[in-house]
Amino acid sequence: MIKLSVCIEMIFNDAPFLDRIAKVAEIGLPAFEFWDWGSKDINEIKRRKQKHGLATAAFGVDLKASIVDRGATESFLKAVKDSFKVAHDLDCKTLLVTTGNELKGVPRSQQHESIVKCLKGAATMAEKEKVTLVLEPLNILVDHKGYYLSSSSEGFDIVKEVGSPNVKLLYDVYHQQITEGNLISTITKNIDLIGHFHTGDVPGRHEPGTGEINYANVLKAINGTGYGGYVGLEFMPTKDPKQSLKSIIDIAKGMN
Repeated sequence: MIKLSVCIEMIFNDAPFLDRIAKVAEIGLPAFEFWDWGSKDINEIKRRKQKHGLATAAFGVDLKASIVDRGATESFLKAVKDSFKVAHDLDCKTLLVTTGNELKGVPRSQQHESIVKCLKGAATMAEKEKVTLVLEPLNILVDHKGYYLSSSSEGFDIVKEVGSPNVKLLYDVYHQQITEGNLISTITKNIDLIGHFHTGDVPGRHEPGTGEINYANVLKAINGTGYGGYVGLEFMPTKDPKQSLKSIIDIAKGMN
């Protein structure tokens, strides 16, 4: 069953942030997600999500440092601990984690080890709190030059090294199409290591159907694995957001 979540940072962003929650309910989708929580009115988000009967699918750990840095472990663990409190308040089971940018002059192997160390430190807490941390690779060819983690292959290696059921990968179809392609095979072979999806088409990071990705086939493959988490809609609409969402909603409905 495909469950869709709207990223209200990118969709409905012509409206005030909090008002976007109601717009998700208006189109009949069950969940929303957002990025870092530190600047958000969490109490009001909670009130509105409850009013509209929506789930909070995911939001980002409010990081203050890059986890590729050996000295980042303590601050990362504090950020994760603080984010767990918000996750429980919003009844959210998934927290997004980014690595930060690559450190110049520092071997990648050392930065890789630092990421693993940070996530291992957080894994025990995540298991206790029954929240899953999802690590996100981003493309460095178009959007995030300098970011450390671009490939899903290294991301999966990190998840395996951490070795916790509560630390997985956020597989962003848009970013991975740019970085490495081979979407369906990668997804189906590694589905047990994936805890969340993001979607957007290539080029432009617009709604599915505007570019080269066959989202009907991609979602069919995800659905066929038995994946039970959310597929986040994180793209820049080229037209009215409700119309931009229609194609992906129709594809998902056809599989449920």
